[in-house]
Amino acid sequence: MSAHEMSAPEPADPRVLVLSNPGAGSSEEDVVERVCRVLRQHSPSGVQVCRPGPDQEYAEVVATAVGRDVVVLGGDGSVHRLLQALHDQDLLGRVGAIGVVPMGTGNDLARGADLPLDPEEAAVVAATGSPVHRELVLDDEGVITVNAVHAGVGAEATAQAGDVKGVLGAMAYGVGALQAGLTSRGWNLRVVVDDEVVADGTDPVLLVTLALGPSVGGGTPVAPDARPGDGVVEVLVAHGVSPLARVGLAADLRSGRHVEREDVSLTSGRSVRIEAVAEDDAFRVNTDGEVAPERTLARSWRMLDQGWTLRGPQQEG
Repeated sequence: MSAHEMSAPEPADPRVLVLSNPGAGSSEEDVVERVCRVLRQHSPSGVQVCRPGPDQEYAEVVATAVGRDVVVLGGDGSVHRLLQALHDQDLLGRVGAIGVVPMGTGNDLARGADLPLDPEEAAVVAATGSPVHRELVLDDEGVITVNAVHAGVGAEATAQAGDVKGVLGAMAYGVGALQAGLTSRGWNLRVVVDDEVVADGTDPVLLVTLALGPSVGGGTPVAPDARPGDGVVEVLVAHGVSPLARVGLAADLRSGRHVEREDVSLTSGRSVRIEAVAEDDAFRVNTDGEVAPERTLARSWRMLDQGWTLRGPQQEG
């Protein structure tokens, strides 16, 4: 059976390309089948279901999306993979709207876009929802960001959450954050947003987050004022590194009250640069839930002029 195999006979040129996880288990496969049934009901021009695996095969499948709508079955990482492949092939402006059926661990992009978390309800929106413009951020390594980037304790938390993610699901982020928060001393980082220095590297910081969407880690409102489509990325810097500050930040993050803390700064802009003051301050970067394998001494990001179109809930009026 080919990785490009369709689940049922389709029209010769289906309008909708559905990207599903090739490694789904039996229970998840049942959900996929129900979702595809809903998509077919609402897509008279046809649905093609693909389960591409390795990167080269995935890129070949994505290249067939030109002029078509796409539906992603998965979490933030799955949406990131699609948009990264489109960017790498210079196809961002050549595909139609992208629908998302959230089937990941955190599903923060879906939460920020007010998409239903129930797969079948989300499938209706993915097929019939209103097109909404969304931005992308690009770093100097060529990596795009769909929802959020973390440097510092946020990236360390995700790295440590990976060890227990399969067992604990979304709770793994909290476990990882606790472990990282207790063991990290902070990083002396210089942070510049557009032309404004928001951290000069003199004192250590605990966390730097660039957010296009309001939440991370399965609903934690790290940037509650982030508004996808407003043309800027929200930048949060947590300056407090003492044990008391760490505990307070962790508690306030759950409710979004951290934005009122004196040791937290919030800025927005279109370009961001983070630089480590010394080699000991090399930091991890977590992009849309995936942690880069190596620490780095510097990284820059900028808003892309070319964004993408998401199918969101029908707009009233």
